[in-house]
Amino acid sequence: MIGKILVVTLYVLVLIVIAVWSARRIANVGDFFIAGRKVGPWVSAFAYGTTYFSAVLFVGYAGNLGWGFGVHTLWIAAGNVIVGSLLAWMLLAKRTREMSTRLDAITMPEFLAARYNCPWLRPISAAIVFIFLTPYSASVYKGLGHLFEVNLGIDYLYAQLFMAVITGAYLLIGGYLAVTLTDFFQGLVQILGVVIMVVLLVLPLGGLASAFTQAAALDAPALAAPWPADGVQSPGAALASGHFPGWMVLTSLAIITSLGVFGLPQMVQKFYSIKRVVDIRPAMIISTLFAVVIAGSAYFTGSLSHLYFTPDTVPKDPDLIIPQMLYANTPPWFSVLILLVVLAASMSTLASLVLVASAALSVDMFGFRTKGDGADPKGVLVLRALCGVFIAVSVLIAGAKVTFIVNLMAISWGALAGTFMAPYVYGLFWRRANLQGAAAGMLSGVVLSVGLFLLWKAPGVPVAGAIAMLVPMIVMPIVTLLTKPPAAEQVNAAFDAPVETEAEAEMLSGVEA
Repeated sequence: MIGKILVVTLYVLVLIVIAVWSARRIANVGDFFIAGRKVGPWVSAFAYGTTYFSAVLFVGYAGNLGWGFGVHTLWIAAGNVIVGSLLAWMLLAKRTREMSTRLDAITMPEFLAARYNCPWLRPISAAIVFIFLTPYSASVYKGLGHLFEVNLGIDYLYAQLFMAVITGAYLLIGGYLAVTLTDFFQGLVQILGVVIMVVLLVLPLGGLASAFTQAAALDAPALAAPWPADGVQSPGAALASGHFPGWMVLTSLAIITSLGVFGLPQMVQKFYSIKRVVDIRPAMIISTLFAVVIAGSAYFTGSLSHLYFTPDTVPKDPDLIIPQMLYANTPPWFSVLILLVVLAASMSTLASLVLVASAALSVDMFGFRTKGDGADPKGVLVLRALCGVFIAVSVLIAGAKVTFIVNLMAISWGALAGTFMAPYVYGLFWRRANLQGAAAGMLSGVVLSVGLFLLWKAPGVPVAGAIAMLVPMIVMPIVTLLTKPPAAEQVNAAFDAPVETEAEAEMLSGVEA
């Protein structure tokens, strides 16, 4: 136990050293929030991947869905790789970097307000970002609390407080540059850990192919029956009539976790900060390979839960399935490594969530940023203070154990992506996209996500999230075509306006000075 604590302490010290080094390079809000748009391809790719996959995946999704759907959960991993990583970089990165530069936008609310020439979109969008990123952050803290509880014997609440202090420390000190650099370091730890994790779990089962065959045979009927309310019992034993069929829940989860990144502010932020257009292609390749290793390993591990538990021995709390499976079936030394893996995944995700949610209030609600370099002297101070507030609220929600991890994440992803994906994606590619269409898309997304969640409760959360994401993609073009097109100068500012500085021209040309 002492050895584990020493390893974690050393790990945390490395992160703090990186943060202190990064702090010297913060001069304004732009530096604090997007590292002055100077992040290279490797660091950008790892920052994207480590923000994408957190303790919610390793602890909540992998265990809960692996027990419920078995090897069918690998369809979610495939969606994360192809849609959430490869297509997201291929379709969005270049357009986002170019247009956000022309519009001088560093946050999602600021981008939407500038693209649709509507100042009131900023505070409304900022409020939505802050409100719905909070339960997502809480879900990450909840996953970490369970892991520390099982691995180190640390009380659930104390583990969350410890993580809050550490994440807050390196974020508040070093800003987004510290986040990206620590993400790179933590991404390497994740890759090493998950590869060893899969090896250790499949060897007793006769190897990778044998383990997959055994898991597939046990879980063949998983999609045929309704998904149970508590997410733990086999889908083959429905708890009550009227629940959504398993295939619908699985498809919805794949949509939420894959297509959802097209509208999540914490993911889009990674495209704002990349240094040059020519860096996008290598970043896309690296990010996709990272997703193959991390998502594939995590979901495959979850699918093996039926080979290590029986219906009588599986933990009643689905968030404990993976921690207990690893604790009981891997060598003692590996528990330290897997602890670092989930710690790394979670801290990187938490830092991005905290930064984006706090900037929504500081930059978009309170206006602590000037155009250009964002040199308001109070801006960084206010942004740091709001980071602390957001962390505290998230820990309080996680400590209350509101609901299980899959629901917390699905609610957040569904609401945020449902609100922002349509106006963001259409705004990037469609010159005709206007304010009326964007407003209709945002309104339909947030109303559907909240309304359907209240109507369907736990079993329907993933389905509600998927519907809330897809419907605005239909609503927005219909409303847009029925209303007046945007002014030509507004469209030109987003698509055709020349950049203002030599550095920005270099970024768009892809030629290094």
